[in-house]
Parts: sequence; structure tokens; C-alpha cells
Amino acid sequence: MTKTPEQWLEDVAPTKHKGGRFKLFLGYAPGVGKTHTMLTEAIRRQNRGEDVVIGVVETHGRKAVAELVASLEVVPRKIIEYKGALFEEMDVDAILARKPQVALVDELAHTNIEGSKHRKRYEDVLELLDAGIDVVSTMNIQHLESVTPTVQGVTGIQVRETVPDWVLQRVNEVVMIDLTPEALQNRMRRGDVYPQERVGRALGNFFRETNLIALRELALRQVAQVVDQSLEQHRVVEEKDHAGVPIRERIAVCISSNPAAQYLIARGARMAQAMNAELSVIYIDMGQDASEANQRTLAANLRFAENVGAKVAQLEGKSVASAAAEYVNRNHITQVVFGRSATRGWKRFFYLSAIHQFLRDAPAVDVHIVTQER
Repeated sequence: MTKTPEQWLEDVAPTKHKGGRFKLFLGYAPGVGKTHTMLTEAIRRQNRGEDVVIGVVETHGRKAVAELVASLEVVPRKIIEYKGALFEEMDVDAILARKPQVALVDELAHTNIEGSKHRKRYEDVLELLDAGIDVVSTMNIQHLESVTPTVQGVTGIQVRETVPDWVLQRVNEVVMIDLTPEALQNRMRRGDVYPQERVGRALGNFFRETNLIALRELALRQVAQVVDQSLEQHRVVEEKDHAGVPIRERIAVCISSNPAAQYLIARGARMAQAMNAELSVIYIDMGQDASEANQRTLAANLRFAENVGAKVAQLEGKSVASAAAEYVNRNHITQVVFGRSATRGWKRFFYLSAIHQFLRDAPAVDVHIVTQER
């Protein structure tokens, strides 16, 4: 049976001192050195007497990585037949039977081939943690669910493999592997990242300097938020006997069935992370989304909201303004995010009227109007 995000976090909650420790090496692009750093740390830990195995590491033909892999025990991968072809995936059951202290699991966002024990590699990792095995893993920032719309807007590249934001709540330690964009491009030109025949195309597309600068900033912000949240948690523990702890911010994002709503949700999620706030996503059903196409896009929007850690509320009401105002008042929301399309004429009039009605009916809250078109 597939577990919900809440069930996974309940099973492996670190506050209960249950399960293994989860360390993540985070990068902003392929080639910054995540896997190499993970392997060198594993060898150091092995030399200190820890029982370390490789669950899965992708060398991508890189000689330096392959040489490090040779220094560690590798749990053989599982062979799975799919549509007449054979594929290799990490063998979770074999690692569980081996019972190491530490397992290395590369590329956290990977989607397993159909027929695997779990659909996603991060689910494999959560099972290992649940069994008390420490896991060291790697991921690039563009694979974090709440960041993918921004990445697509910046680079023009759609990221298909993602990790829900709630998974990072289980990570005990995040280490950013940093490298200047210029140094990464030099690695590319030397052929240290991709074969030479792919270098020119890569440098002209994903690895353009402007893209790398933007991705690096996203990664730095994510790590800074993790540090800030950790510091805040320590402060709360130290000051638990003192009065005057600030009330936590609560952010609500109002969405429709429009696919562009995922951009709104992602913006709300980044705001919530920056402020360590609770996040809600509200959909108000006024009977206008009965078509099959709208129901599909609405379901995708709500799944996206759950994956970035939002509490989802589906409400019924005669107007968005009144239903949203009632929800905000009842749930003590402090900030609200509305989307704005490039409307004109009477549509613009009705949009502004709805916002004014919300401001009239809602308690004192901060309102953010976000343009949905990217």
C-alpha cells in the first residue's frame, strides 16, 4: 500500500529518535561534485570503522567517480524486465537484508522503472531510514518540487523528476556542494562532466552562465532557509520556558483549475519556507470546473500542493471572495496569495471587485497579488 507523506514522516520522524540519519549533498547543476564528495566521505567513514555500502551510484562514465566506487562495497542492483528490455534498479530488500550502518543512494529524484518496489527512489530511501540505516544521498536544486516552476521559467527546461518538499523535512543535514559557474563551465569544456561531443550543446542550453547563476542562487537560498529553520528550532527549545514566542505565520494560496496555479503554489511554498510558515492551498468550487479537462488540471494542482507540503482545503461557496474570507478568518491566516492574469475590460473589473470584497470581509491580513503568466 502506498503511504501518504504524513505517514512517511510519522514513521521516520526524527523527533522520536526513530530511524537512521539522512544526509543530503545538494548541488545546483550536474558536475558540481555531489557524487564525488559523497563517495570521499563514505571512504573516510569506512576507514573510521563504519559499515558502509553503495546502494546505487551513477558514474556517468566519470573515471574519478568510478575509481572511488571501487573502494567501497556495492550491493548488486535488481534486474527488472519491462516491455522486453532489462533495467537495473537499487535493490532495497537486498540492502535491508545486508543491514549496513550507512547506505549511499545517488540521485534522490530518480523515478524507478515500473515493477520496482517503490515508484520513486526517495521512497526507497525512506524505507531504509525506517529500518535504522543511515542514508547519504545527492540531489540538484531543480528537482525540488516547489522550485521546478521557477527553474522552467528561468531555463526554459521542464524538470520531469522531482522530490516533494515534505521529504526534505526528514533530512537531518543538508550540505551544499558549491562551485562557481565559471569553474563548472571549465569542467564541462575539459570533458569532466559529459563526453566532448555533448559539451557544446550543453554549454549553449542548460549550462549557460545566466542559468547557472540563477540555479546557484536558488540552491544557496534553500540551504540558508534550512540553516535558519534549524537555528529557530534550537531557539524555541532553549526558550520554551519563556513567554513572548512569536506566533507562526500562516500563508494561504487561492487557486483555480488553471495549470498556471502551480506557479502560485510554488511562490507560496517559497514564501512559507523563507518565513517558516504554515502553508494552505484553497480551492473554492463554484461549479465552473465540471469538465473532464478542468478536473484533470485541478487534480494535478492539488497533488502539487500536497507535494510541496501544503494543507489542501476544497471549499464550496457562491463567491471566491466570501469563501476565502471565511476560511482566512476561521484558520487565523496571516497572509493570502491571489493570482492575477492579464485580464482586460469587464474581466478586470470583476477581478478587482472580488479583491475589494475579500479585503472588506476578511480580517487584517497581508494580501499578495502574483502575476501567473511567466
